[in-house]
Amino acid sequence: MAQFQSLIWIMNLAIILTLLNIQRSIACGRAEYRTGDECCPMCSPGNRVYRHCTEFTSTSCVPCTDSTFLDEPNGLTACIPCTNCDPGFGLKVMQPCRPSSDTVCGTLEGFYCLDPTKDGCRAAQRHSSCKPGQYISHTGTTSTDTVCSDCTGDTYSNGSLTSCQTHTQCDTLKLQQIKPGTYQSDSECGPQTSLSMAVIIPAVVGVVLAVISAVTAVAIRRKIKAPVSETQSPTEVSVTEGTSMLFVGTRTDSSLQFIHQNNPV
Repeated sequence: MAQFQSLIWIMNLAIILTLLNIQRSIACGRAEYRTGDECCPMCSPGNRVYRHCTEFTSTSCVPCTDSTFLDEPNGLTACIPCTNCDPGFGLKVMQPCRPSSDTVCGTLEGFYCLDPTKDGCRAAQRHSSCKPGQYISHTGTTSTDTVCSDCTGDTYSNGSLTSCQTHTQCDTLKLQQIKPGTYQSDSECGPQTSLSMAVIIPAVVGVVLAVISAVTAVAIRRKIKAPVSETQSPTEVSVTEGTSMLFVGTRTDSSLQFIHQNNPV
């Protein structure tokens, strides 16, 4: 019986202690924080706890410094480091860090936010670039990427246009088409000519070569058919150091005989 009464007493004591702990927890107000058995007043935003309160003293607070902040009432002994808006992640500072508020980051020009926050952005990415043959159907914003679409039909775009352009019709400008248009580029036009230089130059070269060949052939035929006399008169007299030489050319049986005569001076 004594053991049963002891067990009841222990259970009652445990219940009383539990109720006391709950009462202590509930006793701390919304602007208080618990440390040990004490409910201490919180520090205001922009400040941290320097020394906890005691039974006889209040909480001691100091401002956040060195690029740190606390944006809510707190019982913390250290401030939070400010966010760095890294340009390498496509970010820029929209609002600098203060003791009572964090840095607010925004996106750089040409970037859109991948990880938005309540007031800004934590990470961004560069807008997509459209390729030649595509046009920008939706321009990128700070929160959305660029949307590209393909050109169709008789149109083109170099990738930077917001709509595909119609190919230039050279004949309507009284010009000659040099290069047809594609989805990536416009038609190329040039002055109209009766004949293309690509046709004229080979034709002129061909005519010149034909004339040269004809003249050469005629000259060769004339040389072959030219008549040769049976007997030729003396053609050359040479006088050298008191000696004269007489050459007489004759033709007999298709052979030439040369007679050499020395005449002293």
